[in-house]
Amino acid sequence: MRCSWCGDDPLYIKYHDEEWGVPVYDDRIHFEFLVLESAQAGLSWHTVLKKRENYRKAYRGFDPEVVAKFDQKTIEELMQNKGIIRNRKKIEASVNNAKVFLEIQKEFGSFSNYIWSFVGGKQIVSSYESIEELPAKTSLSEELAKDMKKRGFKFLGPVILYSHMQATGLVNDHIVSCFRYKEVSEFK
Repeated sequence: MRCSWCGDDPLYIKYHDEEWGVPVYDDRIHFEFLVLESAQAGLSWHTVLKKRENYRKAYRGFDPEVVAKFDQKTIEELMQNKGIIRNRKKIEASVNNAKVFLEIQKEFGSFSNYIWSFVGGKQIVSSYESIEELPAKTSLSEELAKDMKKRGFKFLGPVILYSHMQATGLVNDHIVSCFRYKEVSEFK
């Protein structure tokens, strides 16, 4: 049995089975998820997953050093790219966020060090019986959002950041009857 949110959609199933909830320590993957989750605001995650490969190309493999250097010309090119979500504020936020991301890497040695410090370096393992119990945000995601906003991040509030925490394994929100629940907790 798997978490019911992925239904029978092959794209969701692959994401659920291979990525969601697996602890991430690679900064580039963290940056990828931050860009995608920010782009997803107000849309479905499925919409973003379908465009993920287009984002990888458009965002040069999600290299924050490259994205931080995107200029107005590049932003205009992204606005014409039908393969991504063409929202100027979200695109501009991604460039801004790349710059802030690099500042955090300098301060903490890596973005991973920074974000994992919010959970004391250990995955929080939930014990939800159904997806209806899953919160949209928590006091911890609110604390993270407040700190990230103070540092200059945009389009990353407590709901989006809780999604990030779930996606990158800071929390394991697989329901207890899901076959990935135990596997993800032991993945560390």
